[in-house]
Amino acid sequence: MTIPLLSDAFPHWPAALDLIATDMDGTLTLDEKITGDLLQTLFHLKQAGVTVLMTTGRSAGWVNGLAYYLPIVGAIAENGGLFYSPHLDPVGVLLSPIPDRVVHRQKLAAMFTQLKTEFPAIEVAADNAFRVTDWTYANPGFATDDLHRMKQMCTDGGWGFVYSNVQCHIKPLGQNKQTGLLEVLKKHLCINDIQRSPEQLITIGDSPNDDELFDPGVFPYSVGVANVANYLEDMQFAPSAIASQPEQHGFLELAELMLKRS
Repeated sequence: MTIPLLSDAFPHWPAALDLIATDMDGTLTLDEKITGDLLQTLFHLKQAGVTVLMTTGRSAGWVNGLAYYLPIVGAIAENGGLFYSPHLDPVGVLLSPIPDRVVHRQKLAAMFTQLKTEFPAIEVAADNAFRVTDWTYANPGFATDDLHRMKQMCTDGGWGFVYSNVQCHIKPLGQNKQTGLLEVLKKHLCINDIQRSPEQLITIGDSPNDDELFDPGVFPYSVGVANVANYLEDMQFAPSAIASQPEQHGFLELAELMLKRS
């Protein structure tokens, strides 16, 4: 499959697209850091009337702070698990139905222990203590076959599994960035008294935990930063356009195109 470059596809996209739903790690970051260039660009987008919504696999604890400090409308944490916005309750909105959080965490821990019996080298991620809906361990670059085996073990245990360039996630079945974003658009995000639909935004990401954001039947306008090419063979969907640059530079490429149009 040949994916058009963003610079070629963007001129044919509707001018009314003024909402970006973006991944963080590997998309907004550069060498795992947020830079001054990104912060400046986010401010420029806001001033131009372009709304940015973050949707990331990072933990509730980390994302709660990001949603309040960055010039964005809000942020979805834990791959569709929770939503934080300066305009909502500081405790956030739980997007994944979890009747008993204590029991839920215990069950996640048990699944992690089971994985560790076959993969003893896996280590709990630094932000796992700040999570609510999922359980996360670091991805130092596991072989594809190992990742597939981990996914199968989680499936057999009644859990979902997804990975990014930095982490592996054990999560509730059906919890992903697409379901979380759709619920936020429907129930929790009204911009200038206007409710937004999936056809009015651009999604952008870089790895398998962004897969559902590239579903053309739901999100017609999607972008992969260049490093998404490393994962396309292991993904169900492909973005409708691909940036010429990786990581943060790919996001800045999209931002520049939108700022020129605004």
